[in-house]
Amino acid sequence: MIMKTMSCSQLGGACEETFRAKTFEEIAEMSKRHGMEMYQKGDEKHLKAMAKMQELMKSQEIMNDWLENKRKEFEDLPEEE
Repeated sequence: MIMKTMSCSQLGGACEETFRAKTFEEIAEMSKRHGMEMYQKGDEKHLKAMAKMQELMKSQEIMNDWLENKRKEFEDLPEEE
C-alpha cells in the first residue's frame, strides 16, 4: 500500500509527531485529531499554532491557498511502501 508521511509541524502544528496516510484528506484528519488532543491537554506550543490557524481561517481565500499549498506538498512527497 502506498503511503506518505507528514509531520505535525509540516501541517501547521507545533511538534514532529508524524502521520502516515494514502490521501491528503486522511492526513489532514489525523493532524486535526492530534491538534484536538493537544488542545485538550493545554499544550502551549500547539495552542499558539492553533491561534495562527484561526487567523488564516478568517479569510476563506487565504485558507484555501494554504490548504492547496499543503496538498501540493503532500502530493510531491515520495511514496512509501
